[in-house]
Amino acid sequence: MAQLDALFDKYDRLVLFDTETTGLAYSRDEIIEFAAVVLERQNGQITVVEEYDQLIALTPGNTVPPMIEKLTGITTEDLLARGIPKTQVCSDIARMFAGNTLMLAYNAHFDLSFLFYLLLRDGDPTVLKGKDKLDLLTVYKDRHSYPHKLCNAIEVYGLSGKVVNSHRAVDDVLATVEVMKAMEDERDDLLNYVNLFGYNPKYGVEGKPIGSVTYKPQRFDPTAPLYEI
Repeated sequence: MAQLDALFDKYDRLVLFDTETTGLAYSRDEIIEFAAVVLERQNGQITVVEEYDQLIALTPGNTVPPMIEKLTGITTEDLLARGIPKTQVCSDIARMFAGNTLMLAYNAHFDLSFLFYLLLRDGDPTVLKGKDKLDLLTVYKDRHSYPHKLCNAIEVYGLSGKVVNSHRAVDDVLATVEVMKAMEDERDDLLNYVNLFGYNPKYGVEGKPIGSVTYKPQRFDPTAPLYEI
């Protein structure tokens, strides 16, 4: 595994995570699947210490929209049968993010926005406060031409036979781990992107900005890394 020395010199734990949701509205839609991979450095080696994947019970009376069922394969019946309570997921998130932890995701603003509202309703949103955050989509946009979806990163880094972008959180977070490792091998500057998120200058930041994050407009084909602009 890529050594990720700069990140592990600063953080005790990296938590890469992904969500599947009922829609795009952070304050109205719900997370229906949450997956995470927890990495720590043990005896000089980067080790996966936990893989987490849970379906999450819907608010009573709500259903999974047909479009989301088709995209993810997750049905209302699946959540009724196997979804765990939101309060339990919030407790698990608080445990994973405790201590000196760096939070990472591909398109992190989206997932973090949904996590905030989940924790606001059913847990403690202060577990996100003071935690550093790294958006791997911002890194990818700085290094490679459009398009910039996770599936594009998988293809560009030659990972197609190893991981999949299936629109299931567990598959996508495992893919994100491999993309991060490929990024580290490509260029050792991930630490420069901590708490720095790029956004499309045509549309601006979607939803409410995260207070601890610096947002900068990021073009599809930048001439310099975002952290140097």
